[in-house]
Amino acid sequence: MSSLRRAAGLLALLVLSLTLAACGGSRGDLEKWVAEVKARPAPPLEPLPAMQQFETFEYTAQTLRDPFDQTFSGEGSSGPRPDPSRRKQTLEMFSLDSLKMVGTLGGGKNLVGLVMAPDKVTYKVKPGDYMGQSDGRVTGVFEDRIELVELVPDGAGGWLERPARLALDN
Repeated sequence: MSSLRRAAGLLALLVLSLTLAACGGSRGDLEKWVAEVKARPAPPLEPLPAMQQFETFEYTAQTLRDPFDQTFSGEGSSGPRPDPSRRKQTLEMFSLDSLKMVGTLGGGKNLVGLVMAPDKVTYKVKPGDYMGQSDGRVTGVFEDRIELVELVPDGAGGWLERPARLALDN
């Protein structure tokens, strides 16, 4: 059995040495091909694209008012405007669309509106209170609605009053 192993080992060694001898042949063909490829002329380069000429523009509006200048404040315009020194009330944190009228308390001139905010807290409002993010001042509380006036910018540095209402959800 040991002679069989020895013969198998010698056979494996013989096959391995023949395989290595076959790989170690001459590299003359490969070197010849590389030399031919290097000797070929390089392909021509594509021509550069033509430079496009742009038409020049002369800006002549230096004397006009800069549309991006934020210094214009509409000081000369009269009319309503938000009071920057007024302390904001709780319901001014929420947009008017997110507030819901859920009922009223009292009666007559002492009628108070109940408004639920997105934070699921119900607040009391009466005429003179503020709500919404556009300086909305409550002008009247009724059984079925709350009326208010919002101040919105007019785009020219001034402010416009815009009526709004909050209806009772049924």
